[in-house]
Amino acid sequence: MDIMGSGNVGVAFLLTLFAGLATGIGSALAFFTKRTDKRVLAIALGFSAGVMIYVSLIEIFPKARIALSAEYGDVSGYWLTVMSFFVGIFASAAIDYLVPSYENPHEFMDAEESEANLESLKRMGVFSAIAIAVHNFPEGIATFTAALGDPQIGISIAAAVAIHNIPEGIAVSVPIFFATGDKKKAFRWSFLSGLTEPLGALAAFLVLMPIMSEGVMGFTFGLVAGIMVFISLDELLPASEKWGKHHHSIYGLIAGMLVMALSLLLFA
Repeated sequence: MDIMGSGNVGVAFLLTLFAGLATGIGSALAFFTKRTDKRVLAIALGFSAGVMIYVSLIEIFPKARIALSAEYGDVSGYWLTVMSFFVGIFASAAIDYLVPSYENPHEFMDAEESEANLESLKRMGVFSAIAIAVHNFPEGIATFTAALGDPQIGISIAAAVAIHNIPEGIAVSVPIFFATGDKKKAFRWSFLSGLTEPLGALAAFLVLMPIMSEGVMGFTFGLVAGIMVFISLDELLPASEKWGKHHHSIYGLIAGMLVMALSLLLFA
């Protein structure tokens, strides 16, 4: 079967577009939250951290190990997976360290709606959008290439990706909405973060497919897993606790993990 046939390419791209734009569903939650209810923000941030941590350690990291092991063998592949994971963490930490504290979107001093603190919250949402965009790009490549090989498998993968893209949209839209009160801006940033998924599909088709290897894909997934874990621990959870109570953060965290686990189980 010619997996590069125009029919398969069209279906694969549409599935990837559907999965990526599911972040917009999450962003729509900003339209139904009250700007003054900090509990919603605290729970949503904890929820987003749970989603990111679970999907990074349970789904993305193992995918990286499988891909790198296929390319370099079990032992070397595992070492490279761990290395790529911590490269992602240390790269994020280095960027975080190099940003002055008064401009650092991760440094939350008080949960008061001061102008400076709201600006930090807005920057946090934008930073989350960038991180999710980085994550969605290789995810788009994976969804697209799987759908090329077998459209039925592609449908299952796209559905699972779409489900976990919904709470990822929360990570972007809710902080920006609470900081600015601008629903359109919150939706726009979340929408744009999802667009990198079809961009990944386009890159796979135009550039990466001729040179793509298990090793390149595996290292990318390992790097993204590290970035997402760092953002969750350094940014989302501390911000959640600053804007709410400790249990709001933990309950949100557990709920995010549970939703992600169920989405992966339902479409396994």
